[in-house]
Amino acid sequence: MTADIQHLMRPGTLSLSSLPPLSLYVHLPWCLKKCPYCDFNSHELPSSGAGLPEQRYLDALCADVESALPLIWGRSVHSIFIGGGTPSLFSPAAIERLLSDLRARLRLEADCEITLEANPGTFEKDRFRALRAAGVTRLSVGVQSFNDTHLQALGRVHNRAQAIAALEEAASVFDTFNLDLMYALPGQTLAQLDDDLTMALSLAPPHLSVYHLTIEPNTVFAKFPPQVPEDDDAYAMLDRITERTAAAGLQRYEVSAYARPNHRCWHNLNYWQFGDYLGVGAGAHSKLSFAHRVLRQVRNRDPRLYMDHALDATRSERAVAQSTEVARSELPFEFMLNALRLRHGFSLVDFTERTGLPVTAIQAALAQAEAKGLVTRDFQRVVPTVRGFDFLSDLQALFLPDDVNP
Repeated sequence: MTADIQHLMRPGTLSLSSLPPLSLYVHLPWCLKKCPYCDFNSHELPSSGAGLPEQRYLDALCADVESALPLIWGRSVHSIFIGGGTPSLFSPAAIERLLSDLRARLRLEADCEITLEANPGTFEKDRFRALRAAGVTRLSVGVQSFNDTHLQALGRVHNRAQAIAALEEAASVFDTFNLDLMYALPGQTLAQLDDDLTMALSLAPPHLSVYHLTIEPNTVFAKFPPQVPEDDDAYAMLDRITERTAAAGLQRYEVSAYARPNHRCWHNLNYWQFGDYLGVGAGAHSKLSFAHRVLRQVRNRDPRLYMDHALDATRSERAVAQSTEVARSELPFEFMLNALRLRHGFSLVDFTERTGLPVTAIQAALAQAEAKGLVTRDFQRVVPTVRGFDFLSDLQALFLPDDVNP
């Protein structure tokens, strides 16, 4: 690993004046059941009765973090996000051990945000309280809908009553939490979306994430496509979401994220602002900056292979399956893919600091975006317009490298 670090520190074509904030992502890959729309690296629990390999997986995560330490030496961690899969399948004792192991190896900021994804189908009374005691500061509850018919169509393992109970418990235990909803569901009408919003907003979540159901490749829904609302109906649903969340005091600060003041998700903001993150766990992705380059890594996707490799002390990079430098020509698009999702846009200073590139690298694309009415800008800041938000993919595509730009 020492040789690898020296290799990463050598001169290059970029010049980053400072390193961005650093987050940690921890992937816990198991679920009770794979949802038909899900393209995340998640795996159903083995039916053999072997159960969840909690301790071995935690050992592997610990070894993985230790192996990565030279890449982030001296840097503080501002946020931790424990995602999946269904992390709430892990016992509170296992989460407590995980956080204790991380604290022993990493320098965490005093106000480090620690989020854990929870599924109402794995909710038990007092479980959330135990997670809070273990050190989790923020919960993200994957509700998706309060309509039992839609939940069944989505393959969720919980029902409306379980979702409400889980959210009421989250509100009583945590100072902040997130409620995940989806729209444009199979057979969903605007009136049914309104019902979901009414229920969600009645629970007064400090943070709400609302995602359009998309049919992703290599999912059950891709193989057996459900009947989903037409595009015009989906746009009407989004308009309704934007209108009702604003009336409830939730500010839309990102394409899919709405929050009350002081309840934005710091971890996700760091992603969108092209910050750094170390990803550990099966299939986890990392993005790490150095003085003259930006590195991306991917861990082994298969949980068994991940554990075997992470625990093999003879391997130089343990569980890292892929490690590549981001090409200079690709950095503008990589930055814009994240930053243009933000309602307040980005500062030109942040672009130069996070990519190591001069503003001239994006001037032509910015001029084109402005001419199309997709952004407004001055000498300091670039902000997507309402039209830019509505046609975000078209806006982002303007920053693709010339050799792949349509």
